[in-house]
This record gives sequence, structure tokens and C-alpha cells, in this order.
Amino acid sequence: VADTTEKAAYIRFLVSNAAAGSVIGKGGATITDFQSESGARIQLSRNYEFFPGTSDRIIMISGNIDEILRAVELVLNKLLSELHTEDGGDAEPRMKLRLIVPNGSCGSIIGKGGAIIKSFIEDSQAGIKISPLDHNFYGLNDRLVTLTGTLNEQMRAVDLILSKLVEDPHYSQSMHTPLSYAAYEATAAYNVVNYAGQNGGGGKFQNNKEERTNSVTIGVADEHIGLVVGRGGRNILEISQVSGAKIKISDRGDFMTGTNDRKVTITGTQRAIRAAEGMITQKVSYASERVADQL
Repeated sequence: VADTTEKAAYIRFLVSNAAAGSVIGKGGATITDFQSESGARIQLSRNYEFFPGTSDRIIMISGNIDEILRAVELVLNKLLSELHTEDGGDAEPRMKLRLIVPNGSCGSIIGKGGAIIKSFIEDSQAGIKISPLDHNFYGLNDRLVTLTGTLNEQMRAVDLILSKLVEDPHYSQSMHTPLSYAAYEATAAYNVVNYAGQNGGGGKFQNNKEERTNSVTIGVADEHIGLVVGRGGRNILEISQVSGAKIKISDRGDFMTGTNDRKVTITGTQRAIRAAEGMITQKVSYASERVADQL
């Protein structure tokens, strides 16, 4: 068996905009230090280039496995020290780390009947959850793998997951398209938020395809529909005003075929639709995370 530790590999995970600043450091000093200490290459998506449906930037670390693990540990330590100064607690904090994994590679870390992921959880003692594919974003083929635990538990889980992914040919193929979707998803949503008041703003930059009115229907779990609507319809109004899209929700009991998801129909330009989808997804995903934290 070829030694996989020498193989070129990469890992991607999410960092909040604020955390991204502390990883980059003044004039890029911190990220430069981390790169020379670890031997890995560390790249970040640009400001406001977020992972679809989140307000988090993407960090990509590439190199061989040992280099990557060293770099991940440096970055996580940095993020932890930021957290520590806020909390001032002594207990070793449990953090959430969200890895981005191509959908086609998720099977290899889940294993038959979940056998592999179970063994990883036992071995690392970290919580490992794989999110479903977010169909709200057309062309998005990545899922989020959330690792919850102390730094050591997370590092062990990253090591196990990465060593498994490196064996997957599909994973190494997607190495060269790392931060691509960020650009169109996030800038679209961001521009709409900024320019909503000015009738869609920068008209001259939009080609006609962007201007044509389209309609997209997405499913939102029945129990989450209240979050999208908000008290007295407040949220749905805000989403509609900020994105410039019209939003219609199906009646109680009128579900997407074969699911308990209510139909949410978004009508507007492609740009408005993407922005509205992003805002809806965010409201729902925050709620699911909160529920998970209480379990």
C-alpha cells in the first residue's frame, strides 16, 4: 500500500468572518507564520464569499496529511485562544468545527450502515454529524460535516476523516475547485442585501438572464415554517423586502410530494431568489442547531 501520508491532500472548513481576521493576522502575519510552521498552504475565501446558506468564510489547507494536521491545529488553537479570552473559563471548551466534504465522498466516511462514522466517533470521542445536501442551492455538491469536541478530540477526528478521504479518488479530483461556489452565491446575496433599497442596484452589471423573473419552490420542514414567517409575518416580510423576491408558503397540509415539507415558492430575478433562499436557509439552520445544542 502506498504511503498515504505523503499524498497531496486538502481540507476545507468554515470560519466566521471575525475569526477569519484573527487567522489572517495584521497584514497577513499570522497566516504567513502558520504556513511556514506547518509547511501547508492556507487559503481563505474573500471577505463576503461565504459558504452558501451561511455567513461563514471558507478556509482551505493543502499539503500532505502531516502538514495539514499541523496547520489545522495552529488555526484551531488560534480560534480557541480567541474564545478563551471571551469566556475566561477553565474547563476545556468544546468547539464546533464544520468541514466541507463533497457529497460523493461522504459515503466513504459514513460506511455501510454508518459503521465507519461510528468507529470514528468512538475512537476520537468527538461528535460527528453529516448534514444533508442543501438542495436550496443549485449546483452545490458539498455537505457540512460538523465535529464537536475538545481540540484533541477534534484533531483526532480530522486525522481519521482526512486519512479516509485521501483514499477516495473523488475527493482528490475536487481539490482543484476549492473556493469556486463562494463567489456567485455569496456576492449575489450580499449585493441584494446592500442594494435592495435602490431597486436592485447596479442594473448595468446585470445581464438579461439575471433580470428575468423566475420562480423556485423549496421545501421547509413543517415545524420550521413559523421561523420563516416570524411573529405576525415579520420575518417573511423582511426576507421579501431585503431580497426583492416574492415569497408564498403553501397551506397547512399542502406538502412537497412524499415529505412533510411545506412548499415555499420564491419568485423574482435569479439574484433575488438566491438571496431569499440564503436568508430562509439561515433562519432554519440556526434553529436546527439550537435544538441540537439542547439535546
